[in-house]
Amino acid sequence: MASVLSPSHSIISHYSSLRHCCSFPRTFSFLRLFSKPPRASLISSPISTMGSSDTLSEKDMPLGLDASTVEEYSSQSKLLLEFTKMPTVDKAWAFKSDNDNTSKAMFLVSQTNLLANKRRKSILSTHISNSGNQTVQFQWSPFPIEITGVSTVVPSPSGLKLLVVRNGESESPTKLEIWNQCQVEKEINVQQSVHGSIYTDAWFEGISWNKEETLIAYVAEEPPLPKPSFNDSGFSKKGSNEKDSDTWKGQGDWEEEWGETYFKKRRPTLFVLDISSGEIRAVEGVSRSLSIGQVVWAPHSSNGSTAYLVFVGWSSENGFQNTPRKLGIKYCYNRPCSLYTIPSPFQNESKNEGISTVTELTRHGLSSAFFPVFSPDGDYLVFLSAKSAVDSGAHGATCSLHKIEWPSDGVPKPELTIHDVVPVVMCPNEESFPGLYCSGFLSNPWLSDGSTIVVSSVWRSRDAILSINILSGEVSQVSPDSDYSWDLLSLDGDNIIAVSSCTIDPPKVKYGHCTAKSGQSSRWTWVEVSNPLLTCSGKIKSFLSDRNIDILKVPVTGPFDGLSNGAKNPYEAIFASCKESASHPTILVLHGGPHSVFTSSYYKSYAFLSSLGFNILMVNYRGSLGFGEEALQSLPGNIGSQDVNDVLAALDYVIEKGLIDANKVAVVGGSHGGFLTTHLIGQAPDRFVAAVARNPVCNLSLMVGTTDIPDWVYFESYGKEGKNYFSESPSVEYLSLFYQKSPISHLSKVKTPVLFLLAAQDLRVPISNGLQYVRALRERGGEVKVIVFPDDVHGIDRPQSDFEGFLNVGVWFKKHFNK
Repeated sequence: MASVLSPSHSIISHYSSLRHCCSFPRTFSFLRLFSKPPRASLISSPISTMGSSDTLSEKDMPLGLDASTVEEYSSQSKLLLEFTKMPTVDKAWAFKSDNDNTSKAMFLVSQTNLLANKRRKSILSTHISNSGNQTVQFQWSPFPIEITGVSTVVPSPSGLKLLVVRNGESESPTKLEIWNQCQVEKEINVQQSVHGSIYTDAWFEGISWNKEETLIAYVAEEPPLPKPSFNDSGFSKKGSNEKDSDTWKGQGDWEEEWGETYFKKRRPTLFVLDISSGEIRAVEGVSRSLSIGQVVWAPHSSNGSTAYLVFVGWSSENGFQNTPRKLGIKYCYNRPCSLYTIPSPFQNESKNEGISTVTELTRHGLSSAFFPVFSPDGDYLVFLSAKSAVDSGAHGATCSLHKIEWPSDGVPKPELTIHDVVPVVMCPNEESFPGLYCSGFLSNPWLSDGSTIVVSSVWRSRDAILSINILSGEVSQVSPDSDYSWDLLSLDGDNIIAVSSCTIDPPKVKYGHCTAKSGQSSRWTWVEVSNPLLTCSGKIKSFLSDRNIDILKVPVTGPFDGLSNGAKNPYEAIFASCKESASHPTILVLHGGPHSVFTSSYYKSYAFLSSLGFNILMVNYRGSLGFGEEALQSLPGNIGSQDVNDVLAALDYVIEKGLIDANKVAVVGGSHGGFLTTHLIGQAPDRFVAAVARNPVCNLSLMVGTTDIPDWVYFESYGKEGKNYFSESPSVEYLSLFYQKSPISHLSKVKTPVLFLLAAQDLRVPISNGLQYVRALRERGGEVKVIVFPDDVHGIDRPQSDFEGFLNVGVWFKKHFNK
């Protein structure tokens, strides 16, 4: 589950990316150019032989580099390339075979293409042979098949057909291809006059085959709205088209978008494709105030009854006092949403006269409902809710799971009763289920009993795989209880395909099957699958071979007055250590959000920093996801103090244990993690050798008038009461408090050298926030380096930007630790 101010890695992840929210969810020999030898380095390069013998002349030296760092820059870039080359598994699907003991699976794999500044996508298939005696064999196809220009692929329920979506660029048509097992059956070019690009963003995204595999429902940008036309005579009442050479189009009225990552994206709208005819129909009858996502087909009886679509709708009227305002929605689970249903536009004409009526399914007592999925027998509609986020104002919070009994006649009614399946967990006991932090479902998440759903969820500082019985509400952890994280890829009947990893150990494909049942609980056995998917170079293996990972429990230090019981429980820190860790420098890594989390899963960027000889300490301060709702809600109103103190207490904890050297610590964070980074170097100015801030929140009083989520500033500054204070025109009193809670209020005490990585297209924490702090710090003589990525948004996750950014992080830290 990703959070509002994104974590230092791409989501979620979910949530991430909640988890998602909330998916921030990169070595080099020192060239000796001096007349006398420099003093010994604290950290030596693991690949010093990689350095180039070529030297740069002064005029060819890139801006920001000098003779003392250019060789380090070159060497680290070679090592970072090794990490960047590793492919990742984005999705997987498993399909039944005629033989009960065999099945087929398809993996969607991506790999960074730095030259093209894109992710190269490919598909790799396998046959799975399961003998039933805990042995399984995967027979992989010889080579992956690259899919160029593909936005997404969606197999049909039977696995016999495949939808391939190719969104056009620069207003060109969208292409839809229907493939069978050997060829293209149908190709449809969808002009902009029908609709724009199909949403594939894992939020508004919704692509659903009907059971008969004759219709596909999906969400796409509505067609462009008419704009005023002008010619030599002034305004043209006849309008114009693209072929008119003597007219030009104006802008017309401004229409708000959904903020970060949705710039220039038109309203998400529902469409249905009839595969046989190639006809596409818009679903009419939905108010323009609703943005649509996550559509699924409802089950219907076989007597020719009307087929219904179920979808999620977000109202655009969620501004101050319900005024029309599309507050930023990326990583924001606190935006009210509801489940709706409407008949399919492809019906018998006698049953489909006029415009269809929309029915709201979750209007009573539930402010949030999303990711709908039907049980295999069609008896239940199951969905997630972030009611605790909507009602409190937190942009990420503990989820709950609910169900609706679907009418046997297939006709939905607004008065359907909502039943709780998994409630919000407020204060979990130590090691018990901490609550549901789930960023979505598989297209088919059900075991064969028809009542057990399998999901991925955050479990404190780990990703875990859970099974949930929707009849009893029982929640069981399916993945092993270890310091490793597990992520669900697909179900193969009653077996599970997953990946397992830790911060410094790249993902491995695992296959799990239930081997025993004791009462209501099940025991699962996991085997590692030999595969060509997640190959790791020998260099990476050798650099990380002696690293260790521990999840540390950090006790809360007083005062305890006014704290809930959940806020008194220990929080956690993930410690990825080098051998003899106390002799190595340590990088303190802080996630964004603040209601996000670092799990122990593999992070390429931090594995790279670990390979340079750094310990990595990732702190999940109180307010993070995964520890129950009371601990999370203890932070709003206390940012800049409670979170800062938690981080310093975690740092003191590992120092007192003798795990690290207190004089060799640096800090890095993005978004709210950047807020903490700049707070720490102001509030504890003598504790850090160097710092890196990625799109940091430095001045809340500036951010409130420029961000796509001004409500976040109020809520995190004031707590739950902030919802009542939210206004587009904050008072002097509010602006004063925002400033007092900001890192910029401690700027005069800063001594630490800081590297800033800023994105020019960031709507979440606009670049003005970082630049103001940079200029003020330079004004006071501080050591600052700034890199601006002109085409990036908040996450700075375009391949070239991500590479250059973390390369500079590594070089910056090596430079200052070696001083």
